[in-house]
Amino acid sequence: MAYSEDAELAEIRRRRLQQLQQMQGGDAAAAQAYAQQDAELQRREAERAEILRRILTPEARERLGRIRLAKPEVANAVEQQLIALAASGRIQRAVDDTTLRALLERIAPERREIKITRR
Repeated sequence: MAYSEDAELAEIRRRRLQQLQQMQGGDAAAAQAYAQQDAELQRREAERAEILRRILTPEARERLGRIRLAKPEVANAVEQQLIALAASGRIQRAVDDTTLRALLERIAPERREIKITRR
């Protein structure tokens, strides 16, 4: 009776150890996949930054950086449009601050005027 219980307990321990080892192996594969995705994301961001560095003047990059702090979604939209224009060959020279402001006016949502009347 004691021998069968010990053998059964040993078998349960062996199975549990095997499960744990498989889980750890799965975690390593997941960690590796995550690391690959992270490296791919960093590579894309580096490419994006390089393209923007080439097509924007320093003043325009500075303005875009300030916009990113206040409104990240607007900055992303502007960057995507600039990259698309550069990829299609529609940008012949570096985009200066004035051109960037004109682009921002077209992309940025209309401002609503709020009037408060007191009675």
